[in-house]
Amino acid sequence: MSSNQGAPQQLPLGVSLRDDATFDNFYLSGEDANRQVVTALKDFASGQSPEPVIYLWGESGSGVSHLLQSVCQGAEEAARSFQYLPLKDLMAMDPAVMLDGLEQLELVCLDDLHLVEGHPEWQEALFHLYNRVRDSGGQLLLGARKSPRGLDLALADLHSRLQWGLVFQLQPLGDSDKLAALRQRSRLRGFDLPEDVAQYILHRAPRDTGALFQCLETLDRASLMAKRKITIPFVKEVLGI
Repeated sequence: MSSNQGAPQQLPLGVSLRDDATFDNFYLSGEDANRQVVTALKDFASGQSPEPVIYLWGESGSGVSHLLQSVCQGAEEAARSFQYLPLKDLMAMDPAVMLDGLEQLELVCLDDLHLVEGHPEWQEALFHLYNRVRDSGGQLLLGARKSPRGLDLALADLHSRLQWGLVFQLQPLGDSDKLAALRQRSRLRGFDLPEDVAQYILHRAPRDTGALFQCLETLDRASLMAKRKITIPFVKEVLGI
């Protein structure tokens, strides 16, 4: 996290950004509806967007977390102060303490927002953070698996606040795009994944893109260690599928 003088320092939570969570690594097909989303988020990352709040949602594996971290990578490149907070790792902690002082940053990215359902203390803390960030002139990026209207929140004021900002829904990839995304990701990792191997992985591994990319990462490491090419027999041996 880059920081201004007086801004909170990096939280000692083991929270870090994935090196491969960049805009360049996010697959877009030729006429992908997600292109508009990525363009808006690039402007948001660099500080060129006039929007104070963006709410990004999509089903598991659609790339919400990837894009939130991409925005943080972009903010770091632009020398902006920011913090990425994945709520899935923080729900057991005191929200008032966790969110204190974040309004001093230029950009706050909160992931897994749907997890605050059933947690009134988190909802109240998020409501106050939302107001503090807006009052300070900062920007807030929120990621969730549900739309703001679809969230089941006890705090009506938070529910209404979440619907004020710009809302984007990520569209999931179809099978042909998942295949292309796998091959693109392999090239970015420095090797070419044959189409028949990619097809084999797609039809036997878990279907969401996050799981598919994790399979690819596992295969890449195993291939380097064994000094073997990634073939269907090698996939069977390493992944057991």
